[in-house]
Amino acid sequence: MLSRVAENLYWMARYLERTEDMARLINATTLLLLDLPQGAKFGWDILLQVTGDAELYTERYGTPEEDRIMRFLIADERNPNSVMAAIHQARENCRTFRDLLPAEFWERLNTLFLFVREHAGISSDSRHARYAFLNEVISRRHALVGLLISSMSQDNVYQFIKLGRNMERADMTSRIVDVTSAVILPQDHGLQKTTGASLWLGVLRAMSAFEMYRRHVSVQVHSNQVVNYLLKDGKFPRSMKYCMGEMEVALAHLPNTGVPSEAVRRARRRLDALKLVNLRPDLLHEYLDQAQKDLAMVHRTIQGTYFARDASGFDDMPKGLHLSAVQA
Repeated sequence: MLSRVAENLYWMARYLERTEDMARLINATTLLLLDLPQGAKFGWDILLQVTGDAELYTERYGTPEEDRIMRFLIADERNPNSVMAAIHQARENCRTFRDLLPAEFWERLNTLFLFVREHAGISSDSRHARYAFLNEVISRRHALVGLLISSMSQDNVYQFIKLGRNMERADMTSRIVDVTSAVILPQDHGLQKTTGASLWLGVLRAMSAFEMYRRHVSVQVHSNQVVNYLLKDGKFPRSMKYCMGEMEVALAHLPNTGVPSEAVRRARRRLDALKLVNLRPDLLHEYLDQAQKDLAMVHRTIQGTYFARDASGFDDMPKGLHLSAVQA
């Protein structure tokens, strides 16, 4: 019973983060396309490859086309990574243990679910409408996180939420960087320089990182510096390194943390060892693919330690967690 509740808390946080991050990924790609010069090569099918949904999409929709891909990534509940499916799963995971969370949280989560359900199907009518809809999803999800941060005790319940949120965020940050590095720019060197800066500026804005990048890195946007900031900055909340650090902090508050903590430290060491100066896009893609595998390994260690049927990591968990929960 305890492990099921912990698992649902963890997955609720992951699905909520996935709702926002899928919205960010789509908006980043939309901004990227608006800034592409003539002769640049990029297809919406790259978005499917980055999210790992290419096979499922082909099975359901066939030929990659923008409107179909947007419907698949936003409104199709048969796609577990879609915005609609993610918010639905977050709501279902939260529904049966509402008394562990602030009362307003369930009300706002349910309101967000109803908003997405009402507007997801029509959000693909135009890029402008889609962008506005996804920005509203991001804003409402921020309100949910702010509510938890400002009104929850920092107990084990909160730590599993924090763990899930940062796991999902680290993974999606790597995917947003990956989709941008997949663009093939024209051969003209001057055009490559100006267009590349414009592309990465769009990524920074989509991740709400532009002002912090200018403050702590440079007023000029350079691809290697942006990638370094989004992957390795220890103070920006959406960077991979920061997320891994937050996962270590969360695990430090939980029992039987040895194996998961070591998996996080191993992933951080690999991240710290990455040299980004003059890094070619193909090599960056290989690293990001490995980073996603590292995060998947961290998840498996968390699952094996805390969520397995015979998990023994909850001997000192508070009695209030003995509740039934829907399996995520």
